[in-house]
Amino acid sequence: MTSLPNAQSSLNDWLTHLIAIHPTEIDMGLGRVSAVARTMGLDSLAGTKVVTVAGTNGKGTTCAMIEAIMRQAGLRVGVYSSPHMLKYNERVRIDGLDASDEALIEAFCAIDAARGDISLTFFEYATLAGLYLFKQAGLDLVLLEVGLGGRLDATNIIDADIAVITAIDIDHQEYLGDTRELVGREKAGIMRAGRPVVIGDADLPASVVDYAESIGAKMLRVDQEFSYQASETDWRFKAAEPSHLSLSGLPLPSLPLANAATALAVVQQLMCQQFETEQARIAIATGLKEAKLAGRLEVVSEQPKIILDVAHNPHAASYLADRLRAYEGRRIFALCGMLKDKDCRAVLSLLDDQVHAWYLTDLNCERSAKAQDLLSYLSGDKAAYSFASVEQAYQALKPEIGQSDVVIVFGSFYTVAEFKQLDLS
Repeated sequence: MTSLPNAQSSLNDWLTHLIAIHPTEIDMGLGRVSAVARTMGLDSLAGTKVVTVAGTNGKGTTCAMIEAIMRQAGLRVGVYSSPHMLKYNERVRIDGLDASDEALIEAFCAIDAARGDISLTFFEYATLAGLYLFKQAGLDLVLLEVGLGGRLDATNIIDADIAVITAIDIDHQEYLGDTRELVGREKAGIMRAGRPVVIGDADLPASVVDYAESIGAKMLRVDQEFSYQASETDWRFKAAEPSHLSLSGLPLPSLPLANAATALAVVQQLMCQQFETEQARIAIATGLKEAKLAGRLEVVSEQPKIILDVAHNPHAASYLADRLRAYEGRRIFALCGMLKDKDCRAVLSLLDDQVHAWYLTDLNCERSAKAQDLLSYLSGDKAAYSFASVEQAYQALKPEIGQSDVVIVFGSFYTVAEFKQLDLS
């Protein structure tokens, strides 16, 4: 029998153990994690502002922009996110730095000592570890990115000062429901009575509004309480009450503009009167320019242009297709691998018209869709090939692309993570 990990064990030993000890990867409900959090004094982060961010897409980019702006404003910020791209440590970030192996192991030891006979999922361990490290650090602001849904997600054990819903679309139907109304109700569960909820989805399901009104949450909705407008060179943000201040000449971010506007609506709530100062304008402009996130329209080569994006559902694929219009007239090659529980047909069809040739791949995980199945979802009127791995797909693609061509690597976090580990030279 393998011995249980301890303070001297490696982080990899701990992660292997955490995956093995709970019978199911996703086990919805707050009972287990809440009980352990109370034992550890992690059921609130008193003295720290907390923003919880839910949404089908855009959670990570919204958090990245809030983080960048508020750090420019001088605050100490922690971010909890998932999934990670290359290293587990990416899930907990404090003052711009990923948590160390040693810090995470200390947190896991503390959780193990406190949980008694309560079984926790991998994600629940991760959430408690983040809260443990944030509390130790004594931060000004913590951003909690919801893993799945909202109402029953482990991050929802904390009463957020500000809730955020970025976008609502159908994904994870087996857990969240198969309509936008049902999905919206699950995400609305992060709202709290009398507190702000910033909503970045203009096409809002009635279930979200109904729930907000039923508990008395203060809704700040895009195109209603706040708005934004872009030009070719910059953009304007109109703030919510009480100021209705307009910020013009803002730099266009490398991340989605809709999420930038949502982030600014949150920043306004965090800064209050300071939002109107010159120092705030500088922090906002600098933060917007500097905010980046791995795997979100991430450019890793200019000639040829190689773009990495984790788009894995129709909402994200539609946004990616819109951004690819900037490369009209250039050949676009797609290297794509997806998970079989996603709407693969819809994702591929949204991009098929723009793609010159497809390089489809199996992924190195149990949930991988077969590349041969992905082939069957395409129109069939252009070149398309299947491969057993991301590396094989790229090696086949590499001789076919010229300096002026565009390559989009997308379909899953797994696809992008595997590609980022390749030698592109």
